[in-house]
Amino acid sequence: MLSTDKLKNKEVINISDGKSLGFVSDIEVDLEQGTIGGIVIPGQRSVFGWFSRGENDMLIKWEKVKTVGDDVILVDLGPQDVV
Repeated sequence: MLSTDKLKNKEVINISDGKSLGFVSDIEVDLEQGTIGGIVIPGQRSVFGWFSRGENDMLIKWEKVKTVGDDVILVDLGPQDVV
């Protein structure tokens, strides 16, 4: 079983280009279905927006996650997936 604590603060790597996307800051959960909807990678923060969820945060849908390792999470995102 995978706990949310084990997902947070892991580095996320896009396997399609090998780039680091950042570190998981939050997890989106679908409470109705009891499933993980996706992982959140924080975007750039302004000084006053540090504690709020930013407009530039990236949500990666759970179906794009390929592997959760000890140190990293591998995702497969194409250009159309990055918003």
